[in-house]
Amino acid sequence: MPDAAVLLTEAAAQAELALDARLPPESADPARLHRAMRYAVFAGGKRLRPALVLLACRACGGRDAAAAAGLAAVEMLHTYTLVHDDLPAMDDDDLRRGRPTCHKAFDEATAILAGDALQTAAFGAAAELGAEAVAVLALASGSLGVVGGQQDDLDAEGKPVDAALLERIHRRKTAALIRASCELGAIAGAATPEQRKALAAYGEALGLAFQIADDVLDVTATAAALGKTPGKDAAQGKLTYVAVHGLDAARAEGARQARLAQDALVLFGAHGADLSELARFVVERRS
Repeated sequence: MPDAAVLLTEAAAQAELALDARLPPESADPARLHRAMRYAVFAGGKRLRPALVLLACRACGGRDAAAAAGLAAVEMLHTYTLVHDDLPAMDDDDLRRGRPTCHKAFDEATAILAGDALQTAAFGAAAELGAEAVAVLALASGSLGVVGGQQDDLDAEGKPVDAALLERIHRRKTAALIRASCELGAIAGAATPEQRKALAAYGEALGLAFQIADDVLDVTATAAALGKTPGKDAAQGKLTYVAVHGLDAARAEGARQARLAQDALVLFGAHGADLSELARFVVERRS
């Protein structure tokens, strides 16, 4: 029986190597910028998105080495969004992955540039998988994906609860990149059209389950467990699943989305077991 902790640890190790190979060394000029980029990227974290690239590739019969560029691409893209989300103009957070955010450890201007550089490096890595991978990452990260979701999130602060807007935010800000991670893994693993469609459906449902679980943890977990400041969503009047539907309903919907994700893996049989285990982990995690 697969174990999520083992799977994530294995994927994280491969992601570290892939990232290190694709980021300039700290000594390269401008050194401050490269130190900030590496500070943000090598701060730990679950490495869920690289794990999804790796496991989706494996589920399609692909080799781990084929997924390396995808591992780096999604994690650099994800880290750029975190660096920018934490800025004073956005979510204004001081803590990320258990240590000071990039703009606190360096300065605001350097953090902005570090995020910019990580975003472009992510597309450079995706290009190793081909134009199709670049297109997948672009759609997930642009105005119809992560960036658009962040704008909706900012616009919704302090406004009346809106269930339809909440779902749009979750689908764009979180589910889009998780789905893209699965699609990059499918591309790396030379998936059939049916396999790629199934992995995309899995990723969409998993992304919603993950974000709902995050909303729950924001009101139930400690800073030590989260590695970031809890309660910020409520304090800033953010639109969350808990705020709209309540804690019990949020937990139930998170579990339902995780089951939908698992159901999407039927096509893979035993080869989908690792991805199914990650779906279980996503809604049962405590951090």
